[in-house]
Amino acid sequence: MKGAADVRGRGPSGGAMRAYEYRHVVGFEETNLVGNVYYVNHLRWQGRCRELFLREHAPEVLNGLAHDLRLVTTRCACEYFAELGAFDEVVVRMRLGALTQSRLSLVFEYWRQSGDGEELVARGEQQVACMQRDGDRLVPAPVPESLREALRPYSRPDASGGHQ
Repeated sequence: MKGAADVRGRGPSGGAMRAYEYRHVVGFEETNLVGNVYYVNHLRWQGRCRELFLREHAPEVLNGLAHDLRLVTTRCACEYFAELGAFDEVVVRMRLGALTQSRLSLVFEYWRQSGDGEELVARGEQQVACMQRDGDRLVPAPVPESLREALRPYSRPDASGGHQ
């Protein structure tokens, strides 16, 4: 059950906010000898979620990546609340945390799905710098307008940094 979709949730102020959703079923290869998900997989799922978002909502950015544009992950983090195991169904929800001239921050929530509902099992964040190849080096580049527009509906109401 892998796939991606949009979901609407409630923000801290009670207003509707939208999240990009990546659905995943945990496989044995993602677990350790004890049977729980090895922590690095949460970070892999962040990357997969981001990639599918670009594919679905900002394909122009993928064309840029084939040329001089680079999306450089400068920081990633994950805070774990509960263990996951093989065949757990997980929904990773991504929102825009902050957006500046050449950087963006994405926030992630990991929800275990069950017949009883959802359980928040982890939260994560990625900071990404937009860079452009200039000869042999990379230099900061503006966040592409198509990416800014694609991310706008997924902005958290409490996002700092604004939309510059």
